[in-house]
Amino acid sequence: MIATLVAAGWQQLRRDRAALLLSFAVPIVFFTIFALIFGGQRGSGTRPVRLLVVDEDASARSARLLAALERESAFDLRRAPRAEQGEPAPPPYDRTTVAAAIRAGDAAVALVVPRGFGERRFSLGPAAGERPKIELLTDSADPIAGQMTAGLLQKVVFTGLQDLFLEGGIASLDRVAGFSPEQHDRFSSLVEGLRRQHAGAEGGGGGMALPIDIETHDLLGEGKKNPLVAFYAAGLGVMFLLFTATGAGGALIEERESGTLDRLLSTRVTMGELLAGKLLYLASLGVVQLVVMFVWGWALFGLELPGHVAGFVLMALPTALVCSAFGLVLAALCRTRKQLVAMSNLVILSISALGGSMFPRFLMPEGLQKASLVVFNSWALEGFLDVFWREAPLVAILPEIAVLALWTAALYLLARRLARPWERS
Repeated sequence: MIATLVAAGWQQLRRDRAALLLSFAVPIVFFTIFALIFGGQRGSGTRPVRLLVVDEDASARSARLLAALERESAFDLRRAPRAEQGEPAPPPYDRTTVAAAIRAGDAAVALVVPRGFGERRFSLGPAAGERPKIELLTDSADPIAGQMTAGLLQKVVFTGLQDLFLEGGIASLDRVAGFSPEQHDRFSSLVEGLRRQHAGAEGGGGGMALPIDIETHDLLGEGKKNPLVAFYAAGLGVMFLLFTATGAGGALIEERESGTLDRLLSTRVTMGELLAGKLLYLASLGVVQLVVMFVWGWALFGLELPGHVAGFVLMALPTALVCSAFGLVLAALCRTRKQLVAMSNLVILSISALGGSMFPRFLMPEGLQKASLVVFNSWALEGFLDVFWREAPLVAILPEIAVLALWTAALYLLARRLARPWERS
């Protein structure tokens, strides 16, 4: 009897060919997306960190430091914004423009060489306020970029500026031991020799103290109680909104199977009106769901909702509408509940992975980052991050709202077209 039930289950699945295909397509497609995200970097190594630099010191020493950083393959070092085709070259970054670029999401880390860097002596001892200082401006949404920059900066100091490092170490020892004039001359010759060959020098300094001071400023996360909760709320909120809209949109399939749809269309209700009513109902459900999630995040995890209510409302409405229209398309496209479940799992999990709900877009390969802009949920996610993470003005989210509105109109028209066979002639 058990074998008979198993055979019957497989036979029933085989009759629904679309559900059978999707049952095996979902894991394959999902695996492929994550293989592209994580496996695409094996041959080329770690993706270079985009490092914006500002040289306020403009000294020979700061020029050497930046030149050594530029030789590091782990950095995509930029001294000025990239010029658009046919446009004049923009001016180099300064402290204000580089901070604005970090806040806008153009990069996750910037290095500022402040005035006085070239005048101070490298030191290994407790010489607070005397050693050269480097400032790192970071976006803690990408913690890897800041940590990698600080680590490679230490390497560059030891390998690219080893003569200055040695000079500072000698000065520190001199204060303790008191070298003779002959020893001073000998050490000076050694330092000068290293200075002449610094460009080709290689070496390591693992485990030694850094002879300069590094000050790190988290431009976006310093004033937040729980910085990453905005990422979780936005990413998971958009993803589960898609699942909710698709599940609720599946009521169309049940109404068609039970004959309720025919009875509704026999009245004065048109298919366009029916779909519009479904769209608004699902959108209202989605807005309530987002409100509950973000209020929960504010109450328990410190999400800064009270100061961003206007931005939240402006993003919640188009996000709920586009997700609802997407649910209607899937419901109109599928013929059975099994097909809807398999299709929704395939599409929602795929676009959620591409759009940044499961894995931050800034950690994806650059080509995949551009490709992810094709899916509408990436625009919704970026809009929420502009509001809650970057704290951008409301006008900054108008492009995201416009794109979501266009997607909503296109998906609604597609659902209307797919539902034509359901109408009575």
